[in-house]
Amino acid sequence: MRSPVLLAVLTAAPLTAQAPIPANQRIPTGSRAVAADSGERHLANVRQLTFGGENAEAYFSRDGRFLTFQGRVDPNGCDQQYVVRVRDGGGLARISPGDGKTTCGFFYGNDERVLFGSTHDNARGCPAPPDRSKGYVWKLDDYDIYTSRRDGSDVRRLTRYGVYTAEAVVSPDGRRIVFTSLKDGDLDIYTMDIDGRNVRRLTTTPGYDGGPWWSPDGTTIVYRAWHPADSAGLAEYRGLLAEKLVRPNRMELWVMNADGSGQRQITSLGGANFGPSWTADGRRIIFSSNYKNPRSGNFDLFLVGLDGTGLEQVTTNGTFDGFPMFSRDGRTLVWASNRHAETASSTNLFVADWVP
Repeated sequence: MRSPVLLAVLTAAPLTAQAPIPANQRIPTGSRAVAADSGERHLANVRQLTFGGENAEAYFSRDGRFLTFQGRVDPNGCDQQYVVRVRDGGGLARISPGDGKTTCGFFYGNDERVLFGSTHDNARGCPAPPDRSKGYVWKLDDYDIYTSRRDGSDVRRLTRYGVYTAEAVVSPDGRRIVFTSLKDGDLDIYTMDIDGRNVRRLTTTPGYDGGPWWSPDGTTIVYRAWHPADSAGLAEYRGLLAEKLVRPNRMELWVMNADGSGQRQITSLGGANFGPSWTADGRRIIFSSNYKNPRSGNFDLFLVGLDGTGLEQVTTNGTFDGFPMFSRDGRTLVWASNRHAETASSTNLFVADWVP
């Protein structure tokens, strides 16, 4: 492997003539070769693309040339949504308005537009962090779903629920969006037309359903779920939900047909299994899990078949690896990791050539 070379860090011109990114929102980006860890046989030519802060949920454009991701370099700031080149980590552009907090971006419309969740119309400042006295919980901030051009212009609001509504992914044919929302009082999965019309609820079982992702042929949706098995568990879940919190330490993977029928669980690993997406051929699912040590923050990437068989570990690093996505041609994998972190809290983006 060639010597590590850091390219284009902070110096690349933005993709368009958008207003300059404030210094406290400017993610350090570039490209540096790093070694895969022992046992990571599927990963070759690994490159690190961000260098500090907390950066995650990086997803490919359809042509595989760009990523959209959420990032935060200021520990007191909010996540914003960005676009960056895969080739060299250059061309950083912020596409979110810069106010509030954003999450879950996704390219569509021939890669000329991006969906993302944002709180900026519901709360201009940064939402308060979760109450850590309740243990490890996720905050369900008041996101709605927006779309903009890839340079951040022409921002349009698609939902107006004023409660957690995010995790939007566009169907392969570009006609439908699948997303997660608290709009009906539970965390459920919905679809809507690309313009926000014809909303349809797909899940109704009490409990947490989220992180949906279309299969490459658009016929199937994979998602994460936890449905409390008894009244005490359901009461605890609903009590946290009333405070806009969810405890994500127990989640398994499910699949369903695109119309919501045929819902079935495909993993029973224990721990937290999340961030599922698909291999390019649609035959397997890649996801992140800490099932080997559910009390730890050591998450790795795994592959599994649609029937729950053929579980295979992809990453072996002793820190966090999550949010995987393959390029459309299946040749490149992107994910977020704490490996090679500059500080204990740093999460960065990595890409690698995929070795079958």
